[in-house]
Amino acid sequence: MATPADRTLELMAQLVGFDTTSHLSNLNLISFIEEYLARHGVTARRIESDDGEKSNLLATIGPEIAGGVVLSGHTDVVPVTGQDWLSDPFTLDTRTVDGDERHFGRGTADMKGFIASVLARVPEMVAANLKTPIHIALSYDEEVGCLGVGRMIEKLGTAIPMPAIAIVGEPTSMQIVTGHKGIRGFETVFTGVAAHSSAPHQGVNAIVHAAQFISFLRDLAAEQEQAENPDSGFTPPWTTFNVGLIQGGEAVNIIAERCAVQWEFRPLPETDSDALEAHVRAFIDKEIRPVLKALNPAADVEIHRHAAVPPMHPDPNSPAERLARHLTGANMTHAVAYVAEASQFQEHGIPTVLCGPGDIAQAHQPDEWMAQSELDACAGFLDRLQAWAASGDAIP
Repeated sequence: MATPADRTLELMAQLVGFDTTSHLSNLNLISFIEEYLARHGVTARRIESDDGEKSNLLATIGPEIAGGVVLSGHTDVVPVTGQDWLSDPFTLDTRTVDGDERHFGRGTADMKGFIASVLARVPEMVAANLKTPIHIALSYDEEVGCLGVGRMIEKLGTAIPMPAIAIVGEPTSMQIVTGHKGIRGFETVFTGVAAHSSAPHQGVNAIVHAAQFISFLRDLAAEQEQAENPDSGFTPPWTTFNVGLIQGGEAVNIIAERCAVQWEFRPLPETDSDALEAHVRAFIDKEIRPVLKALNPAADVEIHRHAAVPPMHPDPNSPAERLARHLTGANMTHAVAYVAEASQFQEHGIPTVLCGPGDIAQAHQPDEWMAQSELDACAGFLDRLQAWAASGDAIP
């Protein structure tokens, strides 16, 4: 009979085999998991995207009562385009490196290794006659702004009983993370007026005005760095800015008619994100748009917000932290600079921690990998979770 460890590797290989890069559908993977759960007597519920091309998935093992723990992970992965892989990114490849058994493939660390570990324990969880329910929550489009999980969280309490605790299995090396930064992502589009480069007075150069805006963001980033909070627990301990993509112009001898700038900021939990965004919008409205319009009424600038995920606030001694300490034996908690879905569970009133196998340093990289030792540690964590849920004991 296959052990949970055997099933974990088999399931991870199957999950990695589904190319669920965020611009693609995840429905084949969702169907696979639905069928797997059904074979073990577990009913799953879909919460689909508006276009029906993607879906979240919710399932409950144990009694259909309020409370319990939701184990959450996202099913989408980042692209492999332009990355130099030693093996097929969508075929699990196990190799020993420096004496360490590693499993290579897109999503092994972020976060199909965790999902496989949870699914591998389903037969044992079903047989354990749990007194406290364990819920499974799988989302779509986390990698492009945590877009899918919100509509799934809205169904908690109706599609499944309301959980008391959420554990999001992002790769934390099985450490307990109680705080993460947020993100707001934007595209600012500058519309100029094209003209021959020999007659710049007849046109409006969108790139030039985009450069002014980028310089403003640079100065704003410097201000945030100067206001660092060394006691925040974050690295770096300030709200960061990044200009990630610029697209503009047609040729060197044409005044650029359009320039689009994609940028973001990642706020600390104490940062007033609304005020920071309002400050940027005010600069555009007062300093850039009037200048553009004065040069030519056809010139303009627009700003579009594409992502908005709040930070996760540390909640010392919350039920989620206490349970995670009990299951891991850890005495310390951590904060991370990356963004996760944990804050959205927290905003819904569900105490939440991040705790999962793998190292975030491997995520999004070519030859992404998960160490077997991390899967073993996660298996122990899930063993103890199952034992606790079967006991019916209160949260420690």
